[in-house]
Amino acid sequence: MGHAGVARRQDQGDDLYDRIGAFLAAHRLSPDPAHYTFAYAALSEPGGDLAAEIALLTDGGYRLTREQIEQLGGSVVAGGSPPARWAEGDVALDRQAEALVAQTQAQVDVFAAMTRAMHVETRDFGRDLAASAAAIERSPRMQHSGEVTRIATAMIRRIRESETKLAQATEEADTLRAKLKQARDDARRDPLTGLCNRLGFADAFAERVEGSGPHCLALCDIDRFKRVNDDFGHPVGDRVLCAIGEALAAACDGHVVSRHGGEEFAILLAGTDLAGAATLLDAARADVASRRFRDRDTGKPLGIVTISAGVTAIRPGEKADTAFERADRLLYTAKDTGRDKVCAA
Repeated sequence: MGHAGVARRQDQGDDLYDRIGAFLAAHRLSPDPAHYTFAYAALSEPGGDLAAEIALLTDGGYRLTREQIEQLGGSVVAGGSPPARWAEGDVALDRQAEALVAQTQAQVDVFAAMTRAMHVETRDFGRDLAASAAAIERSPRMQHSGEVTRIATAMIRRIRESETKLAQATEEADTLRAKLKQARDDARRDPLTGLCNRLGFADAFAERVEGSGPHCLALCDIDRFKRVNDDFGHPVGDRVLCAIGEALAAACDGHVVSRHGGEEFAILLAGTDLAGAATLLDAARADVASRRFRDRDTGKPLGIVTISAGVTAIRPGEKADTAFERADRLLYTAKDTGRDKVCAA
């Protein structure tokens, strides 16, 4: 085989390697040999039966589940399965980072209190010393004591310099405290849509008052969102995400609306029973379906963009991951039965 043939085979091998890596990342599988074998079997024969089955199951941007991979002849090793949408581990990591920020802020608070107290003490001492020095200078008995006056003047100057430095330190500490508070707030907010993120949603879920009335959980997903990104680019997709986030926030005003990740949104509805929650989500669904999105740079229409949703009532004492799993199943039911609909149970 000539050099050109060897180079061509090398390029093909590199391309397959890259596609296997992308496949594992897309389905959140660890780089375990068992997962690599399954990905290789699917991607090395693009026209094969396995590739066709996977294409059918993932149409619309779905990720393969553990059950689907095993049904297709693959295996999922421990710790390498596709995670649930709730991603409790990710929230735990977010909380560790938040704890570090909170610890730093507590230390800054102590430092700010100390510098403020020292500033007050040195200011009072400097004022008293200046008054004493002036009294010394006016005293007839001390008028020829130039050394005492020089020492007092030097002390006053140094105290005033210390006061200035302490004032600066106090101001810097206050600025840092404000920045840390902003950082904690930002840690709970999605930077693209401005909605709260998973950590903010987890806080809202944990802090809800069960006796205050019924609570419902809704999971929403943009139908075939991958098509928007593929056909029009990610900047257009980002604008669609923002528009749909605004629509959900408007329809569910007074409730907690979060961007849960990717094209998924989670909503915590307080004081609303299941029927009322389903009505709110269906109104949001209809609003989104009625919009006519366009690429603002080219004016080209994006086509109809729709959302699907799963809504469930949160049971007393129920953990977040249990409610999420039930809402997730309802969301998949909505997608599997035609999309652009709300399933509630």
